[in-house]
Amino acid sequence: MRLKTLIAMLIVGTSAFAQSDPIVMTINGTPVTRSEFEYSYNKNNSEGVIDKKTVDEYVDLFINYKLKVAAALDAHLDTMQSFKKEFAQYRDQQVRPAFITQEDVEKEAREIYDRTQHIVDSLGGLSKASHILISVGQKATDYERNQAKLRADSIYYAIQNGSDFAELATKFSDDKASAKNGGDLVEWIQPGQTVQEFETALLALKKGEVSRPVQSPYGYHIIKLLDKRNFFPYDSLRTDIITFIDRRGIRDRIIDENIENAAKNSQISKQQLMENKAEEMAKEDSDLANLIREYHDGLLLYEISNKQVWEKGAKDEEGLKKYFKKNKKRYTWDSPRFKGMAYHVKDAADVKAVKKCVKGVPFDQWADKLRTTFNADSVKRIRVEKGIFKLGDNALVDKTVFKKKDVTVTPVKDYPIDATYGKVLKKPKEYGDVRGQVVADYQDQLEKEWVAQLRERYPVNVNKDVLSTVNKH
Repeated sequence: MRLKTLIAMLIVGTSAFAQSDPIVMTINGTPVTRSEFEYSYNKNNSEGVIDKKTVDEYVDLFINYKLKVAAALDAHLDTMQSFKKEFAQYRDQQVRPAFITQEDVEKEAREIYDRTQHIVDSLGGLSKASHILISVGQKATDYERNQAKLRADSIYYAIQNGSDFAELATKFSDDKASAKNGGDLVEWIQPGQTVQEFETALLALKKGEVSRPVQSPYGYHIIKLLDKRNFFPYDSLRTDIITFIDRRGIRDRIIDENIENAAKNSQISKQQLMENKAEEMAKEDSDLANLIREYHDGLLLYEISNKQVWEKGAKDEEGLKKYFKKNKKRYTWDSPRFKGMAYHVKDAADVKAVKKCVKGVPFDQWADKLRTTFNADSVKRIRVEKGIFKLGDNALVDKTVFKKKDVTVTPVKDYPIDATYGKVLKKPKEYGDVRGQVVADYQDQLEKEWVAQLRERYPVNVNKDVLSTVNKH
């Protein structure tokens, strides 16, 4: 009896576990879990999204997305080296942090501290000092240098005769930042932090002593040693050292070393190690699994869409012409356009020469024809703005073509003669006149036709009962 009860509990438990993430749909034999669908839906319909969809409205968009991914897999786009490389780079960005622990960072921080402490303390430790600077410019004359030296000497002797160092620093020091503090250099000074002349004089002083004027590239310093100590304790610097580790890329170096060692110890390639780690982490973290899958599928979607729609639609000149001809009535302008050019020349003879040059030449070839004819060598004879202009696009066109009298045309330096050439169109005559719109519309048509083909090619089954529980369980 107890055995039957135990078996029953195991069966119920297994069933409950299996149903914790039920299948919401199957596309081309590949199951999609509810959590995967929820991840995609919630990410694309979060706060701030303008065109939010209901779950039912989103289903078709999601299916179309998955159908395109299925087509990409059937086309073996996931075997391309470019895809593998880009996907691996993204996947590894998510996985790499798992190859470093806080203990690794702490150990590195300690080593940095110990090295720094040894250097600082072996070279004399930390010093707290004040100074009075009499500055000497790099281009100072000998007279100016002598005057600065005399001034520094007089201040030094005044201190030796009992004058207050801080008062003299405030009054006479050219280092204004420290002068307002009575000459005090606020931070503790460590070896290598100041110019060599200043450091040598400072290390020779005993606490409370004042140096004779010391010459450095900045001028003359009168230095007072206020205090000495060994390097700071680790705990007081730990946060700064961790920041240093992050900013200098040391964390990445540790990760690289750990990956290298792990691959050697496991006797596998680093690539295989990263793949194994990604699978391991994804099993424990559904958000990570969905994120990696999203990037994997997104790359495939881009590649297949580019082949089937975007690049195909943009380069299919015959298809674009046919589409425009069939849908010509859809393309209109709210006002006339000038299809031509506004140009500027040095020589009046070039006004006619330009027109003659492009006469009878297809509009999309004007630029190359003009460049090879007039601007082929180092001397540029003309300046040209070519395009399809509406009122307000170009001052010269507005004035000479659209006859706007209140327009000011700014002269082009070295090209004093202005002219225009082309024709005014009330509506587009050929697809090139509205190429951007036609390409976009043609791509939309290719997309719809492609999706319809995919719907016929790949079976899709949606579990409506599970779908009804999305974000409600």
